[in-house]
Amino acid sequence: MSAHAATADTDEAPTPEKRNRFPFWAQVLAGLALGIVLGFIARAAHLGWLTTTLTTAGGIFVTLLKTSVVPLVFTAIVVSIANLRQVTNAARLALQTLIGFGVTAFIAVCIGMGLGVVTNPGQHASVDVGSASYSGGSGTWLDFLNSIVPGNVFGLEVSSQAEQAGGNIAISSSVSFNVLQLVVLGIVVGAACLAAGKQADPVINLSRSVLAITTKVVWWIIRLAPLGTLALIGKAVSSYGWGLVRPLATFTIDVYVGCAIVLFIVYPLLAKAHGLSPLKFFAGAWPAIQLGFVSRSSIGTMPVTERVVTDNLGVSRDYASFAVPFGATTKMDGCAAIYPALAAITVAQLFGIHLTITDYVLIAFVSVVGSAATAGLTGAIVMLTLTLSTLGLPLEGVGLLIAIDPILDMMRTATNVAGQALVPTLVAKRNGIIDMDVYNAASVDAIDHERAEPDAEPAREPALAG
Repeated sequence: MSAHAATADTDEAPTPEKRNRFPFWAQVLAGLALGIVLGFIARAAHLGWLTTTLTTAGGIFVTLLKTSVVPLVFTAIVVSIANLRQVTNAARLALQTLIGFGVTAFIAVCIGMGLGVVTNPGQHASVDVGSASYSGGSGTWLDFLNSIVPGNVFGLEVSSQAEQAGGNIAISSSVSFNVLQLVVLGIVVGAACLAAGKQADPVINLSRSVLAITTKVVWWIIRLAPLGTLALIGKAVSSYGWGLVRPLATFTIDVYVGCAIVLFIVYPLLAKAHGLSPLKFFAGAWPAIQLGFVSRSSIGTMPVTERVVTDNLGVSRDYASFAVPFGATTKMDGCAAIYPALAAITVAQLFGIHLTITDYVLIAFVSVVGSAATAGLTGAIVMLTLTLSTLGLPLEGVGLLIAIDPILDMMRTATNVAGQALVPTLVAKRNGIIDMDVYNAASVDAIDHERAEPDAEPAREPALAG
C-alpha cells in the first residue's frame, strides 16, 4: 500500500457536503476581496483607525509565521537530510534538483532582463533621483559569505542602538535569527547525523518530533490565513494606493508581467514537457501559491508546499521532505531572478548608467548563484543590494524602490512557491517516484482534508528506486 493510501485510511475523509461548504481557498479569496474593499474605504474616507487595525492584524499574522521559522527551518533541514539515507540514488536526485532550480532561475532572469530592455522602466519613471537615499547595508559577495558562517549554534544576531532622550542615553538591544546561518547549521547537523549512523538516531527522532509539533502549530496559524489576507491586502491598499505606485508604474507592471509569464507560461510548458498536466499541477499546488501570495514568505508557506507536493501532486514523501525545505530557502524565481534583473535595469536607467553585455551576464550569474541570499523571508532587499553592488550601481536606488516592495513581494513570492513545488514534481516524474493517480486526481480543495493536521506519523514510503 502506498503512503498516500495509508494516510487516507488513517484519516476520516470529509463528505462532499463538508468539503464544498466553504473550502479554504474560497475563504482566502473572500478575505482578499473584503480586504481590498476595506482598504479603499479606509483610504478614501481617511479612516486612520481602520488602517491601523488592518496594519496591526496583518502584522500579527506575519509575526506568527515568523515565530515558527527557527524550529521549522532547522529541524526540516536536519530531518530532510537524514531521510536521504532511505533514498536510493539520493545524490543523483539532489543534483537534479539543484540543476532544476538553476535552469528555471536562468529562464526567469532572462525574462526579467528581456522585459527591462523592451519597456525601459527607468526611463518611464517619474521619481526624483536627487532625493534617493538608503541607509541599509550592502549585499556584497564578501558580506554574503560572512553572513552564512554561524556565529553561534542558534544563528542568533544581537544588535544594539543608542537613543538620546532628555539628556539621557538609552541603549536598546534586539535579537534576531539569521536564516542563512540556520540553513547552514541544519545542513551540517544533518550531514553529521548521516555520518554518525545509528548513534545519531536520538537526535534525528527528536528533530522529527519538534518538526511535527512545529508543523502542527504552523497549520493552526495557516487556518488564520483568510483573516491575515484581509488585513494584509487591506493595509496595502490603504497605505500605498495608486499614488505611490504611479511614479514606478512601468516597473511595477513589469514585475507582475514577468512573474505571470514564468508562472503561467514557463512552468506549464515545463510540466507539459515532462508529460504532466499543467492544470492538475496548478490545482494541486494552488493552496500553497495562494498562501505565498498573501503571506509573502516562502518559509512560512513551506508546510503547505510540502503537503501539496506529497498529498496533491503525488511526489514521494522521502524525496519531498528534502527538496521542498531546500527550495524554500534557495529557490526564488520571483525575488531572486525576475525582480533584481528588472530593478538593476531600472536603477541604471534612473541614474543614466549604461549597462553592457557583461553587466547582463553578471545579473544572470548573481540571480542563479546568489538566490540563497533571499533566505525565504518577506522582501528581497538583500538580493537587490547584492545585485546592485556586484554591478557597481548606486545603492541609493534601493531607497527609490523599497516603498512599493510589499506590493511587488506578493506576486514574487507566489512565483517562488510555484517553482518550489514544480521542480521537485518534475524531478520525481523523471525518476519514477511520483504517484500519477494522486497527481491526476488533484483538486484545489484537496488541502481542506483534515490530513493537513495529521494525528499520526504518516506512513513511510519504501526506499526509492532509481
